[in-house]
Amino acid sequence: MEQMGKQAPAQMEDYDIMSQVIKNFNKYRYLLGELAKKNIKLKYRRSYLGILWTLIEPLLVMIVLSVVFGPMLGRKGQDPAFKGVPFPVYVLTGRLLYSFFSSSTNSAMRSIRANGGMIKKVYVPKYMYPLSGILSNFVIFVISLVVLVCVMVFFLATGTYKAPMNGYMLLSIVPLVNLLMLAVGTGLVLATLCVFFRDIEYLWSVMLMLIMYCSAIFYFASSLGDTTRKVVKLNPLFGIIDNFRRSLFGQPFDMTMLAYTFGVSAVLIGIGMFLFYRKQDTFILNI
Repeated sequence: MEQMGKQAPAQMEDYDIMSQVIKNFNKYRYLLGELAKKNIKLKYRRSYLGILWTLIEPLLVMIVLSVVFGPMLGRKGQDPAFKGVPFPVYVLTGRLLYSFFSSSTNSAMRSIRANGGMIKKVYVPKYMYPLSGILSNFVIFVISLVVLVCVMVFFLATGTYKAPMNGYMLLSIVPLVNLLMLAVGTGLVLATLCVFFRDIEYLWSVMLMLIMYCSAIFYFASSLGDTTRKVVKLNPLFGIIDNFRRSLFGQPFDMTMLAYTFGVSAVLIGIGMFLFYRKQDTFILNI
């Protein structure tokens, strides 16, 4: 009974903290949208084409990767789930998702330091800064999906690709939600660590390169050896990209991989929230 009495106040304290966080979020949620708008405007402030680069850049990258890797990897060991899918479409799906993850986590990582002046002068829940960076990149990512639709329509119109139209295509939003969760969890962890360890920026750039090569963006995972394929599948971004491709191309999800990637994303969000909450009061001393 005495032990239960000790646990009860701790549980009430946790509940009060979560309640306060939710109230703060509701109070300042309008600011999240404003910060996201500001990030988008700053990104394209001195660009002649502006937000059109959101459509042009992935298209150019797709062309380059298709020209360079298409002759070597376009047909070799093609996965049965993606049989008949044009190599440019296959590359574009992976590149778009990876680009969002890379840009959003980088933005979140630098958000606290970049907004140090505002943090010192005005009270705003500090998690708004990394979340706004991720949200602004997600908006840009959603816009860039127009390119994917246009490229698929082009191959359908030319008869190069015959896509199976079924209900699985509508489920492609599930991996995108998973991707957003992964970006939020990773971004919160990086935003916290980067305040205290500036070298995290350089380490993360190397990690992103490793993640890219382990995401099967421009090659088929089925062409890898068994051991290498198992290592690649440990990368949650690979699982998200793979399931997005499967659903978009009319195939059922790999349910084991779906459960794994959602689990990793949930754990990262929990770790990120815990670290951020515990350290946010000392941010001002280190920025």
